[in-house]
Amino acid sequence: MERRDFLKLCAAGAAAAGAPALAADARPRLYSRALLVDENGAPLRAERVPVERNLIFHYPYAATPCFLLNLGRPAKASALLKTGDSRPYEWKGGVGAGRSIVAYSAICAHKLTYPTRDISFISYRVEKSARNRFGNVIHCCSEHSQYDPAEGGRVLAGPAPQPLAAILLEHDATTDQIHAVGTLGGEMFNEFFEKYAFRLQLEHGSTVHQAVGATTRVQELESYCKQQVKC
Repeated sequence: MERRDFLKLCAAGAAAAGAPALAADARPRLYSRALLVDENGAPLRAERVPVERNLIFHYPYAATPCFLLNLGRPAKASALLKTGDSRPYEWKGGVGAGRSIVAYSAICAHKLTYPTRDISFISYRVEKSARNRFGNVIHCCSEHSQYDPAEGGRVLAGPAPQPLAAILLEHDATTDQIHAVGTLGGEMFNEFFEKYAFRLQLEHGSTVHQAVGATTRVQELESYCKQQVKC
């Protein structure tokens, strides 16, 4: 989505005649505009994002991990979703030439499970299993919450009270570059920082609450953490 179109969309939605007013925290939240780069620091082009692989980057803070996924199929705009406190919002779909690239907070909306350098209990799963009857979902093994990345991260199964927060992406069709620009849905960053204050301090030092700068590095989840738990 072009940035100017995105901003016009937000304004038009708020002013639409007869449309219900959305609470402020259900509207898109814009953060710093961060270019997604590869492990060598070069701009990550949409055509180079591998299909159905777990990629991870940090946004909007240095300590808040996100998934970047190329679903290999269009991720179309979803119906209205709701935060845990019933505030509605609308997700506008994927980006890129095939509208197949999406991004979500990698912090589970239930118990705030997230990928660490040592282990990850949450990841995108293509295959079905006894615990994952859907396939092509983001699955958290802590309590088996499952989210549909093709439909705004909505909850398909498990105790999660709301969808994963979506990371808003901009795709430049001319350069094929991707920027992260904000979030949409129920952010849980404050709860995350509070729950894991000590661990995050050990992992990130003084940068825990630091906003991501002009770039954010994308890497394979397998490279980021030592072990992935599959369930």
